[in-house]
Amino acid sequence: MKTFQGFSDKETFTQLPDPFFHQLLNEIEDLAELKVTVYVLWRFAHMESRSRSLRVSEIQADQAFMAGLENGQLEAGLEKAVQRGSLLRVDNEAGGFFFLNSPRGRAAADALQKGGVRSAARQGSNPPVERPNIFILYEKNIGPLTPHFADSLKDAEKVYSPVQIEEAFSEAVKRNKRSWKYVEAILRNRKEEMDAKEQTARDTEEDRRKYFEGKYSDFFKH
Repeated sequence: MKTFQGFSDKETFTQLPDPFFHQLLNEIEDLAELKVTVYVLWRFAHMESRSRSLRVSEIQADQAFMAGLENGQLEAGLEKAVQRGSLLRVDNEAGGFFFLNSPRGRAAADALQKGGVRSAARQGSNPPVERPNIFILYEKNIGPLTPHFADSLKDAEKVYSPVQIEEAFSEAVKRNKRSWKYVEAILRNRKEEMDAKEQTARDTEEDRRKYFEGKYSDFFKH
C-alpha cells in the first residue's frame, strides 16, 4: 500500500449530495461502481456549463484515475451506475453521454435526446486541475486574511467555481485593484453576463421550438 502524505491547507473541496452518503455509500458494493460514481460527481462539480455530461473517452483521458482501474472496470462501473439510477445515459450519433440523475441532469439528457442540444457543438470536458483555494488567493494577492472577510470568502466559494475565482483575482491584480470588493464585483458582473447569455440561449431555443413545433410545424413536414 502506498503511504498517503496527508492533506495540506491548500486543497479545494468538492461538494457531494447528501444522498450519496445517506444511501448510495451503503448500497454500492462493487468497487468499480463506487470509484466511477465518486469520480463523475467530482467532475460534474467542477464543470462550468449548466448542461453537464461526460463521455467515456473524456474519463479515459484522465490517466491518473484510469491507473486505479483494471481493464473493463470503467465501462462496468458506468453500466452499474446507470442500472442503479445514479447516472443517466443518452446515446446518439456521437456516442454515449452520461448525466447525473438530478433535475438539471434529467433536463439536459432530455434535451440531448430530443435534439435540442447539438452534441457536435458540445465542448469537451477535461479533468479539473488542482487550484489554490480562495483563502490562499486572498492572502497572496490582497494581504493577511481577517475574520471580517472570511465569511464573505466562504460564501463566494459556494457561488463561484475555483476557475472563476482565480481569474477574478488575476484580473484585479492586473488592474492593480487589490481589494476583495473589486474581486467580488468582477465575479458578480461575470456571473450576470453568463446568466444573461444562458437566458438568451434558452429563449432562442424556446422560440425555435415554438416555430418548428407550433402552428407553423405543418409547413416543415415532409
